[in-house]
This record gives sequence, structure tokens and C-alpha cells, in this order.
Amino acid sequence: MAALVSLVVLVPLLAAALTLVLGRRARPQRIVAALALVIVLGMSVALLVGVDAGGAIVVEAGNWPAPFGIVLVVDRLSALMLVVSSLVLLAVLIFSIGQGLADGDDETPVSIYYPTYLILTTGVMVAFVAGDLFNLYVGFEILLVASYVLITLGGTQSRIRAGVTYVIVSLLSSILFLASIGMVYGALGTVNLAQVAERVQDLPVDVQILLHVMLLVAFGIKAAVFPLSFWLPDSYPSAPAPVTAAFAGLLTKIGVYAIIRVETVIFPTPELNPALMVLALLTMVVGALGAVAQADIKRILSFTLVSHIGYMILGVALGTVAGTAAAIYYIVHHIVVQTTLFLAAGLVEREAGSTSITRIGGLLASAPLVAVLFFVPALSLGGIPPFSGFIGKLGLFQATAVQGDALAYVLIGAGALVSLLTLYALVRVWNLAFWRPAGDVEGDETRLLRAVEEAPDDEGARSETRATPRLMTLSTAGMVIVGLALTVFAGPLYGVADRAAQNLDGSADYIELVLPGATTGEELP
Repeated sequence: MAALVSLVVLVPLLAAALTLVLGRRARPQRIVAALALVIVLGMSVALLVGVDAGGAIVVEAGNWPAPFGIVLVVDRLSALMLVVSSLVLLAVLIFSIGQGLADGDDETPVSIYYPTYLILTTGVMVAFVAGDLFNLYVGFEILLVASYVLITLGGTQSRIRAGVTYVIVSLLSSILFLASIGMVYGALGTVNLAQVAERVQDLPVDVQILLHVMLLVAFGIKAAVFPLSFWLPDSYPSAPAPVTAAFAGLLTKIGVYAIIRVETVIFPTPELNPALMVLALLTMVVGALGAVAQADIKRILSFTLVSHIGYMILGVALGTVAGTAAAIYYIVHHIVVQTTLFLAAGLVEREAGSTSITRIGGLLASAPLVAVLFFVPALSLGGIPPFSGFIGKLGLFQATAVQGDALAYVLIGAGALVSLLTLYALVRVWNLAFWRPAGDVEGDETRLLRAVEEAPDDEGARSETRATPRLMTLSTAGMVIVGLALTVFAGPLYGVADRAAQNLDGSADYIELVLPGATTGEELP
């Protein structure tokens, strides 16, 4: 079982090298990429089953003992993230293969796309299994370097402009993260997460707070926490549909995952919890208000992505097992549902030639299957019972209510309001893009929306419609089914999330796992 921890990183990396060697031979590249992700998914599922039954796995690279060597750690949280990430990456790959077969390689050039996509996968896997801050940084940088290429595929003006913004913000975040790592090493003499957690309590309080804030700011940019989320709505919508779906589903959640590690392993104390709660509140509200003001489906979904990051930060900020469990379940729900909605938006763009709700209509009649594939995850994202979005929000609200103070009730009220605003934004998409007859596109509301619509370089302008390949539809339908499974099997999944949260209740268990004997005062090797 321990060998699988290394293989989930090595398999996509080796597959990336192989696809690069294959050059422009599209068919072999597709086979290698798909096979690699199927293998990674199978190994991730095996790791989750094994870890949930037998406990966390620690792998010491090169047999160098911790804290001197590189340590890879897979507990319930990281195993769960490996499973959902590999599943989403596989679904998006299948979607992009269907698009490439239908349209050629204009959107996703074969010689570049598949190797880069597999390198992105490698970075994601490294981030989730890293047992120290530096290799967490390495994982971030691997996936970010790949994302710089993917976000500018096609070379259009809007993509280059969005890519420049994305690169600048990501580099700033990376510099801040690297500076934080340097300060942690300078203060503690280590970057191993377990040893950092063991030693950090001996630092002066002001130094602890400084290190804590620097790490939170670095990860907050990556997670798109307000006010560090300004870059996201302009960056994601301009990328090709499969790239946007992968980014929206995964990249910000890796930032949230890193925040969970910081708050539960390194700084499990509650000093900054009220500040995190306020940031969660602002992230929810500002993102939802931004979604209501948009007239393009991709931008609406980008703003809802920001707002729902606030729910996850709320669960982490509570500092309780119930709050962390609800946040973990909500992360899994949101990765699946947000990816599905962006894939559905890609189908809408093919069927209607645009994703601007001011320019399209009648899709319920012309593309009923696409309408269903958008409608179901939209209900879940809006928090309609009994879907997974409702279950996750209910868990968060219950955990928040236990706090019993004024801020907790304000957060519950804001969370309910944001859920309604999300539902309103998505119902508006449904009414205009799907329910409204195509002949009514030039109605009064549409003219008003178009008058205030912000589409740089007429980005939302209508283009020619294209036939939708079966692989694209099947991939999206498969993700819808996975989203429904999160509801049907909510009990077992929430149980895994709860057990993961119990393991994260304080840093003692993690320290003992990586550095046996450290919590009992025994001499370390």
C-alpha cells in the first residue's frame, strides 16, 4: 500500500514524459493520458479504502527518516482529495478528448496539451501528499507552471491578457509562500509539518502570528479568499472549456486544503478564527453579489466559485471537528458540482455559439439533454434539498450554530442569503438561456442586460454553433451522476469526512504519525 503513495505522483509524471516523446501522434497520446489517469484513480481509491480501514500511511523517500528526509503522508483527508481530484481530472480529460476529436487541435494542441495536463495532475498529487512545506510549495509550482500554459492555449488576445493577470498573481502568491517557508525555517530550523507543529508553540506569540498570517495570505490568494479573489473571475472564463472546468474544480480547493493543514496541524489555536470567520462572510457575500451582476454563464459560475469558497473557510474557521467535517464534505461536493457546471457551460457554448445569456435562448427545446445536465448540478449548487449542496450547507450551519455568539448567527444568515442569491443567479440563467424561446432573445430584459454587460473585446459575442460529440456529453453526464452519488451516499461520505476531521483535531495525532515518540518525549532518530 505504501508504494501507491509514490506511484500516484510518478505515474502521471512518467506519462507526461511519454506523451511528450510521442510528439504529434494524437491517438497514442490520448490513450497514454487516459490510461494514466485511470490508473491514478484506481490507486487513489485503494489508498482511501486502505487508509480509512487501517490508518494513515507515511512514506520516507529514500529511507531517510523524518524530519531529515522527504516525507509523503496520506491520511483520510489527503486520500479523499486524491480520489475526487483524479476522478475530476479523468472526466475533464475525456471531455477534452471529445472536443479534440470533433474540432481538431485548435483549442487543445496535442503536442502541448496532454503532457501539460499530466504535469498539472502531478502537481495536484504532490500537493496532497506532501508532508512538508517545501514540497507543498513544489506541488503548487508544478501545477501552476502547467496552468500558465493551459490558460493561454489558443493564443487569443483575451486568453493572453487573462493569462498575464493569472501569472502575475500566482507568482506573487508563490513569492510570498516561499518567503513564509524561509521565515519558518529561520525561526524553527525545519519545514517538516509535524516538526513545525511541535516547535512552533515555543516561539514568541507575535512571531507565531506573523508566520500564521503570512501562510494564510499566500494560501488565501490561491484559494481566492476575499479580498484576494479579484483575479479569478477574469482569468478562468477565457480559457478553453475543459481547462476552465479543471481549474474551477480543483485549483482553488488546493489552496483551501493547504489552509486546513495550517489551521489544524501547525496553528490549531483559535487566535485568528474570528478574523477567518469575517473573511468567510465577506467572501460569500461579495462573490454572490458579483454573480448576480453578471450576464455570462462562465462569469456567473466564476463568481459563485468565489462565494462558495467562503463556506469552506467558514467550516475551517470554526476550529471544531463538526466544522472541519462539514468543510471537507463541502469541498468534495463543490469540486464535483462546479466542474460539472463548467463542463455543461462548454456544451452550451457549442450548442448556442455563446455563453452570454443576453444572446442565447430556447436551449430547452433545441438541446434538452444539455438543459438537464446544467439543471441538476445547478440545483445542488443552489442548496436545494436533498442534493449534496443542501447537506453540506446544513452541516456547516449546524456546526456554526453551536458557537452560539452573534457572529455565528450573522454567518448563518449570510450563508442562507448567499444560497438564495446563488439560486437566483442560476435560475436567471435557466430562464433566459434555456426556458425563454429563441425568438424572444431581443426582449426588454435582454437589451437592458446587454447594455450593462461587460465582455472584453466582445468576448461573449455569438459564434457559429457546433455539433456536440458524444464523449463531451458522456463526460458531463458522468459527472452529474457522480454529483447525485454524493447525495445518495452522503452518509458514508460524511462519515469519512467526520473521521478525517477527528484525525485533524489538534496536531498531536499528526506529529505522532510522522515523528513517533515526539508527543511522549522519546528521543527522535
